[in-house]
Amino acid sequence: MSFRVVRSSKFRHVYGQALKREQCYDNIRVSKSSWDSTFCAVNPKFLAIIVESAGGGAFIVLPHNKVGRIPADHPLVGGHKGPVLDIAWCPHNDNVIASGSEDCVVKVWQIPDGGISRTLTEPVVDLVYHQRRVGLVLWHPIAQNVLLTAGSDNQIAIWNVGTGEVLLSLDCHPDLIYSACWNWTGSKLVTTCRDKKIRIIDPRKGEVESEAIAHEGSKASRAIFLKHGLVFTTGFSRMSERQYTLRTPDALNEPIVTVEIDTSNGVMFPLYDPDTNLIYLCGKGDSVIRYFEVTPEPPFVHYINTFQTPDPQRGIGMMPKRGCDVATCEIAKFYRLNNSGLCQVVSMTVPRKSELFQEDLYPDTLSDEASLTADEWLSGEDAEPCTMSLKGGYVSGRAQQLTVTKRTNALATGKDREKEKERERERRRDEEDKDNRSPTPRVDSNAGTPASATPPPTLNPLVEKQLSDLADEIRKLKSVVVKQENRIRALEATVKSLIPPIPSPAPDQPDHNHEENMAPDEV
Repeated sequence: MSFRVVRSSKFRHVYGQALKREQCYDNIRVSKSSWDSTFCAVNPKFLAIIVESAGGGAFIVLPHNKVGRIPADHPLVGGHKGPVLDIAWCPHNDNVIASGSEDCVVKVWQIPDGGISRTLTEPVVDLVYHQRRVGLVLWHPIAQNVLLTAGSDNQIAIWNVGTGEVLLSLDCHPDLIYSACWNWTGSKLVTTCRDKKIRIIDPRKGEVESEAIAHEGSKASRAIFLKHGLVFTTGFSRMSERQYTLRTPDALNEPIVTVEIDTSNGVMFPLYDPDTNLIYLCGKGDSVIRYFEVTPEPPFVHYINTFQTPDPQRGIGMMPKRGCDVATCEIAKFYRLNNSGLCQVVSMTVPRKSELFQEDLYPDTLSDEASLTADEWLSGEDAEPCTMSLKGGYVSGRAQQLTVTKRTNALATGKDREKEKERERERRRDEEDKDNRSPTPRVDSNAGTPASATPPPTLNPLVEKQLSDLADEIRKLKSVVVKQENRIRALEATVKSLIPPIPSPAPDQPDHNHEENMAPDEV
């Protein structure tokens, strides 16, 4: 009779290793806000951290190669009038990030490759809908330019960032919304609320499909969808003990698993890796990262190990699988924010002797391509996420420009519509002026063909807009100069008409004034 004591798992020996201090990011003034947010967002190109900023809210964006001590005057992304509460990178464009703030506005920013060289205050688009602070921003996993925001007004808004308009608004929460998460295909939404309930929502219909009490405790809870449809939650018991549960959407009232962890006060953030089915629990104020594996056999959620550090964490960000190093069997990478201003990089690795690509550790993972457009998703279409192989590593592509095409708002006032029409007329006028100012073709002596026959280089839309604005300013300055010249001429003519002419002296009459003005030796 065989009896297996130890459960077989390839992730049993996963271990975490903190990088050296010179390979981390130091001297960062992490936000002191009491909002329950991770304060950190990571993608294969950039690291973004919410920081303390006087006179409004800001966050810092750093390329991954800019390690070490960060200068105190490093440029920030700072266009908000209130503290920034949450940030999220777009999964389909590594240069686009969204931020929510206490000023009730959501802003979407375009970050150039290599980072920013001066403080960025002009977003690509402002999303204005919420009446109170916006504490949650979340991108759709498969639909292009679809963004979810939740505010303290208990409203959820789903935006089409490409047009800057609200696609859907959900008003089904009686109190503050703590968290939200899309399922694997982006067709359902799971939320947690201050009323202790967890809800599964069909956002396109605006219906709550099921709801149940998640945790008895009154402190904040979190919920995420796992890849195969189960729901994992973290929260507090009635005795303020931290716990996690695993549930099925069909029976939210009856958890499959409920486990109590400890009695700490910090909110636990579940960070999920769908490729390996590992869940990392990172508590605010904790100095540990616990990780578990979800499997089909009981007890379904298996504790693996704990990564221990001496410093408590203020926030944490998890790198997408595209940004992990497959050559060292790295399956996860975390960016821990400490109260001392250090952003510590922690690498989770599965030890393997072979240096070849480990296909069992790296199945096809989520790619940076969208499966649907915003309009297709809104019309009711569903699709599986686009995936990619990590064999040979992942190389980030060139920056893609986010373009926003504003549609006519039926709710806009007549004054707003007039402004929009005036802007459109000015844009057309500028295009006509550019066409009229096209130079005559210059003959190239070497080739013997007109130099203008070669197509002009295509300009970045942002650069084109700046050039257009500059041309408008020059045109306005020219008109001001012409007006001032005409005004000066009119004034000169008026002065000449008011002052009588000075009579000239007779020829035989001496000019005494002339003698007085002469030098003594000339008289």
